[in-house]
Amino acid sequence: MPKSDVLVGILVATITVILHNLALAVFVGVIISALVFAWDNAKRIRARKSIAENGDKIYEIYGPLFFGSTSNFLDKFDISEDPDRVIIDFKESRVVDMSAIEVLKKLTQKYQDQNKKIILRHLSPDCVSVIG
Repeated sequence: MPKSDVLVGILVATITVILHNLALAVFVGVIISALVFAWDNAKRIRARKSIAENGDKIYEIYGPLFFGSTSNFLDKFDISEDPDRVIIDFKESRVVDMSAIEVLKKLTQKYQDQNKKIILRHLSPDCVSVIG
């Protein structure tokens, strides 16, 4: 059993015994479990890097991109060392929230500042319209 599950169970039991309020204890347990889940998923974002025949660098992203994984996502890129054209493929990933959209805007701006072209593949149409 994961340590986080044990901790949540003990926390729920403790709150129930001390405050005599099972509803509050369950609510706190759900919140803590959601935060632990988000933290664990933040570590799961991965990027497979390859070079296409024409010299383009391709980043294939795996795992959800959301508020918890944005800093790990940005660490995957080496903007100064990348070629003039970079492709980021989201076929095996999903952009979940607005903080992920903001990180994509920030990343594309960094590449544009270096006069490099960035192509975002397999993004949903709503993500493309928001990134603009």
